[in-house]
Amino acid sequence: MNYFIADTHFYHYQLLEPNNFAPRHFGNVDEMNQAMIDAWNARVDENDRVYHLGDISMRPQNTPTDAETYDMLRQLNGHMTLIKGNHDYRSLFKFLDKHNKTMADGKSRFEFEDVGSLLKFDHHQFYCTHYPMLLGKVDKIINLHGHIHHYAVPIPENINVGVDAPERDYLSEDLPWGSPLRGEEILEMYDKKKEDLARLQRK
Repeated sequence: MNYFIADTHFYHYQLLEPNNFAPRHFGNVDEMNQAMIDAWNARVDENDRVYHLGDISMRPQNTPTDAETYDMLRQLNGHMTLIKGNHDYRSLFKFLDKHNKTMADGKSRFEFEDVGSLLKFDHHQFYCTHYPMLLGKVDKIINLHGHIHHYAVPIPENINVGVDAPERDYLSEDLPWGSPLRGEEILEMYDKKKEDLARLQRK
């Protein structure tokens, strides 16, 4: 099964402070990191793939070492397709590739994309990127993205899959904070966001 997530920002202690961009209500960064690990592993098993749409980790003024970020990722289940975000450095991807491991199914644990990935789900196409794209008039194409944290693009075809995304409020199931999202949940978010925006336009 495929899952989707963005903007985990492991180690990013500034997000613990009151802010409008990505407020995370934890006592310390260790609690925040562990909450994301637990939520991820509760859903994802070793045969699943998680598309991480950028910004794995960050520590302002003192960027986590590549080894620290690798240590965080190796605690997470499944295969990962890592799409480069603005806080992901080339050196990190090179380090992860050097320490890449072959899983039981013969596939590598990590795959890397500089710009994005395209995949099909239930007669839709998911364009997975870090930055939101303005696709124009499209049919059954949804841009999954991150980058803007607690904000949303007012276009139904742009779905923020980040940890802090407001579109998560559309889900009928109250998922633990930090949970990667399934394709069915993406479509639920899309349908409800589309209805919500249409209702606002009618007012």
